[in-house]
Parts: sequence; structure tokens; C-alpha cells
Amino acid sequence: MAHQNYYAPTGGLPDQTQLLTDRAMFTDAYAVIPKGTMRDIVTSFLPFWEQTRLWVLSRPLSGFAETFSQYIMEVQPGGGSDTPETDPEAQGVLFVVEGSVTLTLAGQVHVLDTGGYAYIPPGSDWTLHNRSDAVARFHWVRKAYEAVPGLPAPDPIITNERDVAPTPMPGTEGRWATTRFADPNDLRHDMHVNIVTFEPGGVIPFAETHVMEHGLYVLEGKAVYRLNQDWVEVEAGDYMWLRAFCPQACYAGGPGRFRYLLYKDVNRHMPLKLSTR
Repeated sequence: MAHQNYYAPTGGLPDQTQLLTDRAMFTDAYAVIPKGTMRDIVTSFLPFWEQTRLWVLSRPLSGFAETFSQYIMEVQPGGGSDTPETDPEAQGVLFVVEGSVTLTLAGQVHVLDTGGYAYIPPGSDWTLHNRSDAVARFHWVRKAYEAVPGLPAPDPIITNERDVAPTPMPGTEGRWATTRFADPNDLRHDMHVNIVTFEPGGVIPFAETHVMEHGLYVLEGKAVYRLNQDWVEVEAGDYMWLRAFCPQACYAGGPGRFRYLLYKDVNRHMPLKLSTR
């Protein structure tokens, strides 16, 4: 697979002449966070991380994401953390969109460059640093692991998108494919973070309405995306959150491919009591 170019925010602020009209939307069923909102003024910081800032794309919140959080991390050369995760129940996925980072997981050292993917099981011993001379940016998806008696936690996964063959969706003549980093039949996993690719003109040909909560970050291209009853234009750098059962569909607009990083919760019973989180 050819080297990929992924959109990553760089911050900054627009000048005082820019119009305030934007595509940002926050509803009970979905949210759209356009790339233009990811500025210096909305960054956050974390304990035990040096020379690092982040954009929080989603977090557990009443009326918003219920099962996960998602960050875009920006680590300067020499930055990183020896204590990146402070929640022992949290599992994580890292996906590098710019530069490279050095991940040490259970004593093993891995260099993740652009397109690098890591699944980190709950309770893991890991560190992450930017040993390069350029800024590194990566997505960090976190979810509290839902353990099941008799099923162990998943094993770590370290790979790169270029080493994982996409799986075409049946009946689409290759216009719609999914790069799956975890085996969908492995019931140890309670979340998947995949990459979905549409060739120009490819579509989701019906309104998907299902139980998975979604986080979608557009890596490249543009499309018109159906969110509940609305058609919304999205492009590389935009983020969408979809509540469970929110109808969704899309038309890939071209001229290039439309691709997004997709989170969804999977493989677990539906809780019969409302969450207090």
C-alpha cells in the first residue's frame, strides 16, 4: 500500500477578519467538529506528559459520547510520558497521523511512524516518547474495558496501516472497504478502531441504524454525510460523533478517496441499567 497522507491539526488562530459562520454542530444525535475549530485556544494538557498538548474530540458526557474518549495528541521533539495512562481499566488505541513516536510496551520497543497503529490492553505497562526531531501527532482512543468471565483481555497489536489489507464490502465492486486491525471474530475485543475507505462516488447505500456508538475522524478527502435527518459536508480534519442508532449514510465526493478513522463499541451485552458515568 502506498504511503498515506493524513490530515492533522496544527493549531494557530485565524485572523480577526474571518467570518464566524462554520459547520460546527452539536445535537442530541450527533456532533460535527470541523477542522477549523481545532485551534490553540481549545487545546488541553495532561498530567505526566511533557511538551505535549491535545485536542479532545469526544469524552463521556451526558448527551454526548457514552463509551469512549478520543484525543489528537501533539508531542514535541523530546516530549512524551513515562506514565501516559492513569486509569488501570482503560484500554487504548494509538494511530499516528504525522511524524513518529517510540512506544515501549511490556518492555518491547516499537517505533510507530505515520500510519502506525497500536492496541494497548488494560493495565499495560507502557511509555511513549517522541525521539525524532519533528512534531508527532497521533489519535488516542480510550475505553474502559468490559471484562467477561472466561475471556481474557486481548493481546497487544502493533502494526501499520500499510501492512493490513483492506476488506472490500460485499457487492460494492471495491468502492467501499474497511481496514480492520483487530479480528472482528475475536470476542475478547469490546471496541474496534478501523479505517473506512470510499473511492470517489462510493456510497453507504442505505441509512445505517445500529447499536454502535461512533467516532469518525476524516483522514483524507471529502463527502456529504447523512447524520440523523441532515446532510452535512465534511472534509479531511473534521470529526463526527454519532449516538447509537443515529441514522448515517454518505456519498464520497471525490476527486480523491474519502477515508476516516472509525471507533465503535462491539461484542458485549447491552447493559440493562442506565450508566451513571
